[in-house]
Amino acid sequence: MVSITRCCRNGWLEWVGRSCAATIIVLLSGLAYAQNSTEITQYQIERLEDEIVLSAQVAFELPAAVEDALLKGVPLFFVNEADVLRERWYWYDKKISAAERHLRLAYQPLTRRWRLNVTAGAGRDASLGLALNQSFDTLAQVLSAIKRVSRWKIADANELDLNQKYKVEFRFRLDLNQLPRPFQIGALGQSDWDIAATSSSVLVLASQK
Repeated sequence: MVSITRCCRNGWLEWVGRSCAATIIVLLSGLAYAQNSTEITQYQIERLEDEIVLSAQVAFELPAAVEDALLKGVPLFFVNEADVLRERWYWYDKKISAAERHLRLAYQPLTRRWRLNVTAGAGRDASLGLALNQSFDTLAQVLSAIKRVSRWKIADANELDLNQKYKVEFRFRLDLNQLPRPFQIGALGQSDWDIAATSSSVLVLASQK
């Protein structure tokens, strides 16, 4: 009888230990997700005369590991992507237009300033992107510029048919493929480096001023 009691007691203690461990893992996973969540807010698509433009605000926090890499001289590449799709009830939506913009963020130790280079993606029509170079005094200032998309031209309105229905898919992400190889390997599977969000909206072709 004593051995049976001890066995039940040990089994119960083992079950409690496993349950506590599982709960801690779930809580820590939820905390990590909350700390590294990325969200697109204030998302808007407009037609301005002959242009289709996109405005958005992206909300995210830069994890400590990513900021540390920046301070060590590793540049980061953020990418804005926008696809204009024509809706088709009988098949997948057809891609009508695509725009891409790369944002290169780098820290300059000698001047202690942050550098942001914005260019159209490789192989894209340069008229759909924006090319500029800016310097900022603080990381907060440059991140504010990265998170804000203001009336970015993504397509020509005259290429779209008023009788068709369209939607726009917008994606924002940290491009891990442009990191140095050692960082690509280290970032693989790490939630700290998972900065990405997607949003979509119906495109209204009525002209706005």
